Amino acid sequence: MSSNNFNITGLTSEQVKEAREKHGQNKADYKKENVFITAIKSLATEPMIILLLVASCIYFISGKIGDGIFLVSAIIFQSIISLYQVSRSKNALEKLKNFIQPNCKVIRNGEVIEIPSEELVIGDSLMIEEGTLISADGIITYAADFSVNESILTGESLVVYKDQTKEDKVVFQGTTVSSGLAVATITAIGNETRLGKIGKSLEDIEEEKTPLELQIGDFVKKMAIVGAIVFIIVWGINYVQSRLVLDSLLKALTLAMSILPEEIPVAFTTFMALGAWRLMKMGVVVKQMKTVETLGSATVICTDKTGTITENKMSLAKLFTLSTQKISDPEADLDETERELITLSMWSSEPIPFDPMEVAIHKAYETLVKEDERSQYKMLHEYPLGGKPPMMTHIFENDKGERIIAAKGAPEALINVSDLSAEQKQQIKDAMKTLAKEGYRLLGVGQATFSGTNFPEEQQSFKFLFKGLIAFYDPPKKNIQSVLESFYKAGISVKIITGDNAETTAAIAKQIAFKGYEKSLSGDELMKLSDVELKEKVGETAIFTRMFPEAKLKIINALKSNNEIVAMTGDGVNDGPALKAAHIGIAMGKKGTEIAKQAASLILVEDDLSKMVDAIASGRKIYTNLKRPSVILFPSIFQSF
Repeated sequence: MSSNNFNITGLTSEQVKEAREKHGQNKADYKKENVFITAIKSLATEPMIILLLVASCIYFISGKIGDGIFLVSAIIFQSIISLYQVSRSKNALEKLKNFIQPNCKVIRNGEVIEIPSEELVIGDSLMIEEGTLISADGIITYAADFSVNESILTGESLVVYKDQTKEDKVVFQGTTVSSGLAVATITAIGNETRLGKIGKSLEDIEEEKTPLELQIGDFVKKMAIVGAIVFIIVWGINYVQSRLVLDSLLKALTLAMSILPEEIPVAFTTFMALGAWRLMKMGVVVKQMKTVETLGSATVICTDKTGTITENKMSLAKLFTLSTQKISDPEADLDETERELITLSMWSSEPIPFDPMEVAIHKAYETLVKEDERSQYKMLHEYPLGGKPPMMTHIFENDKGERIIAAKGAPEALINVSDLSAEQKQQIKDAMKTLAKEGYRLLGVGQATFSGTNFPEEQQSFKFLFKGLIAFYDPPKKNIQSVLESFYKAGISVKIITGDNAETTAAIAKQIAFKGYEKSLSGDELMKLSDVELKEKVGETAIFTRMFPEAKLKIINALKSNNEIVAMTGDGVNDGPALKAAHIGIAMGKKGTEIAKQAASLILVEDDLSKMVDAIASGRKIYTNLKRPSVILFPSIFQSF
């Protein structure tokens, strides 16, 4: 136990007791079910299994023991495969526990204490530090150079800087603190956190039968009715003629048996098992065999942007230097002012970068400068990211006393602290507008001078020389355009569902010749639509931006209500409900969270969307092969489809 320096008293012991009695403990409360027993129940109600059971019973009754044993073996074979698939797919809800830190620090009775995360209560003052998982949802009351990685909820890998002065001052359970320290007042625990609500929505989604399963189930029911009618008629006619009950019964069973196509379930199971094995060799792990035939029916594929369409790696894309009034490409031959701009942006970054943009800056510096001077300088003073708009400043000095004061941040922040003419400000704004249209993320870079060590309290007190702008973007994957063309040729429409903004998404979509990049719909706009309007909008819109779990789920359900067979890719916890609701949920094998992998029915081992082109082609081939034995064994089976 230690005192705190935040002037925060926190809850008293009595207030903690009252809050726990009122709101309960900070733990997820989901339905407990035995996955194995559920799988057994599912098998017992499966029409194809029932068909095999009925057929095997008839064989045993009629004395055809060998045929009966063969069908029982087929039942056991299919059951083993199904149960094996289930055993590999544990309950996704259990994986949510991985995003809850075992212990956390809180301020109570004016003291900092460490407690189990389950003992957190609403109103607690939670202290969160770099490298820790946040244990509950809360509102920041104090922050110092605080940033958080919210990729499991938003799907975006860039860290988000937050403090009590910003509009976005909420922290969420399961997200990771990237830098700094903060104190947050807890506002939601357990099932009421954003993470907990995702878990509840996962729990409420029921898996639907595939199109072929529905067709086969309907066919088996019809054949069972026809078989029963034939059995009664034949048995009645034979009994009237012979007056022999057992002989009439056997003849009726034999004729009824010829109507029931008992070979079809065996053929289906064999083809789907072989299909799953072939897909696994291609780098597509099939968790549920029935997904194999659904692949061949897919009409829409919904994909994330970051990491699926793009590389998920920030790259330095453009440079703008104020002195030359030129926007240039960092891969071209750079002049001295452009090299200086990159060098200053490096000095304004963390010496050991963790932010993707700072990693890109350091990489560009290593590539472009002739002599690496980083080892020759030591940091004298640091101003963390702060202010409105935000900026950060670093002060370095070498053994010779040579000093570098470099700053970077929102371009508006650097404009505000620089001595610029009205004409220069307009030139910078014009460059910002040009670069923003291309979907780039922009940072302004500045330089200052200062002698002595009595540094000002605020970095904004320096008088900076505005040097220029550096622009970043997450480039599209090299093969993504050919992948899209393959989907379009196959008659499959593609929709982008992302947490990113409309401008950035549209710019990337335009680069890869994505159909429908001109129109987009945001998550907030989507949630305001009626069910009828939504069904129409999802049909005509190809890009959905600023999406969150509830909005993604609504898109999937609206597409399904339009009779589309929907495939959905995802990697974050926020994708879980939509992955589970889609006919074909596709998780990323490398960057996908365990929640996404457990909720999905397919896993792309290499995170390569091009594998889905091959998988869908393979699914269509398998579907065709499934029809062939059915037509041979019972020609009328697909006439009703």
